[in-house]
Amino acid sequence: MENFNFYSPTEFVFGKGRENECGEYVVKYGGSNVLLHYGSGSAVRSGLIDRVKASLEKSGVRYTELGGVQANPRDTLVYKGIDICRRDGVDFILAVGGGSVIDSAKAIAIGVPYDGDFWDFYTGKHADKALPVGTVLTIAAAGSEGSGDSVITKEDGMLKRGTGSDVLRPRFSVLDPALTQTLPAYQTACGATDIMAHVFERYFTNTREVEITDRLCEAVLMTMVKETPRVIADPDNYEARANIMWAGMVAHNNIVGVGREQDWNSHGIEHELSGLYDCAHGAGLAVIMPAWMEFVYKHDVMRFCQMATRVFGVKMNFADPETTALAGIKAFRTFLHSIGMPINFAELGAKEEDIPVLVEKLGLGDGETGGFVHLKSADVAEIYRIAVRAEL
Repeated sequence: MENFNFYSPTEFVFGKGRENECGEYVVKYGGSNVLLHYGSGSAVRSGLIDRVKASLEKSGVRYTELGGVQANPRDTLVYKGIDICRRDGVDFILAVGGGSVIDSAKAIAIGVPYDGDFWDFYTGKHADKALPVGTVLTIAAAGSEGSGDSVITKEDGMLKRGTGSDVLRPRFSVLDPALTQTLPAYQTACGATDIMAHVFERYFTNTREVEITDRLCEAVLMTMVKETPRVIADPDNYEARANIMWAGMVAHNNIVGVGREQDWNSHGIEHELSGLYDCAHGAGLAVIMPAWMEFVYKHDVMRFCQMATRVFGVKMNFADPETTALAGIKAFRTFLHSIGMPINFAELGAKEEDIPVLVEKLGLGDGETGGFVHLKSADVAEIYRIAVRAEL
């Protein structure tokens, strides 16, 4: 196990109706003038925004609203939010929604105190100052409610890029599983896929002797395999929703990733798909991650065998470990298909002829990525081609 620091200061406020307390938590963490940031309508139609506003008013907190966040959040709304915060003297940002809303809020938070273009932080600059952020989570998926990460799409060129800093970890996050019960099955499945991908990006590592985090990873993965079909079949299953919501946070606040090298190539490769086609991030990951696995599994066959046997219950073939590894990858892809996820380019709506564009937008040039297996542009192109022809 490698040396590490682990810092996770977010206060999690979990359970039914806890959104009615968010005003108290804004005040607790120093907020008095809030930017209330949310998406494109469901939070309003459900009455959630009204409940949040009532809570803010009860606690004497002023607020300015900025809705309109869309999936794969755009830089244009971030710029608008930065201008509003500076104009109105906002001192706290409250994100009500899923990962896209929270990511947009974090981008605004680092942009307000910065003299330059906030996009600098998404092209390599490290953030060391930001407005405080709180969240009311409505989708279990991105894990942004507990992480210091944010991903934004720049409309000029549709470039999807990420940044990370501990200053972006939310001060508090309200997690009410009941808020996710109205999600369509497809959106629920996309979220579940993203959660599993966050774990797999940490699970496939070159670091040895990491049994504790291996087992934590496997516990989250097994929870998702059990609970996701339950909520697809019964959207009002609060207990299953609760397990998934907490799994989403655990998957990405890095408790399962400390002390080990991580990968993140599948996320980077997928970002170009959702950047170009504006597809759901989870759906893109359902196509890319098994394809990445098929490309790299020979690098460490026994790690893939471990995944196959511990997570998916595949019987170990000691005489031919590769068959076990491939059976595990197939089991993962079959699971994704069973919950309604696409498994290839055609089902996602992507086009094989766009592969050169996708590779170019990733920006490797003659270089390579880091991670479990270092990838060159030609390797990425092959992973896309595997995703084109994938089948059960």
